[in-house]
Amino acid sequence: MKATQLAEIIWVVSAALLVVLVLLHSPKGDGLGGIGGQAQLFTSAKSAEQSLNRITWVLASIFIGLTIVLSAGWLG
Repeated sequence: MKATQLAEIIWVVSAALLVVLVLLHSPKGDGLGGIGGQAQLFTSAKSAEQSLNRITWVLASIFIGLTIVLSAGWLG
């Protein structure tokens, strides 16, 4: 498997996970996270929101970085 193909796979997976995580965020209500009981996985709503924010920022950074690398053609 070439480096470009691996980067494209990671790029697509990060995009899909990013969409899911953005939908799980709850600015005022429970959001979609309330449907599956997502808030019960954490000790408090604040730690749940902090964890979602951290994961979202990491995935967004990966997505944007790979977008730049793939569009510039730096992998081949």
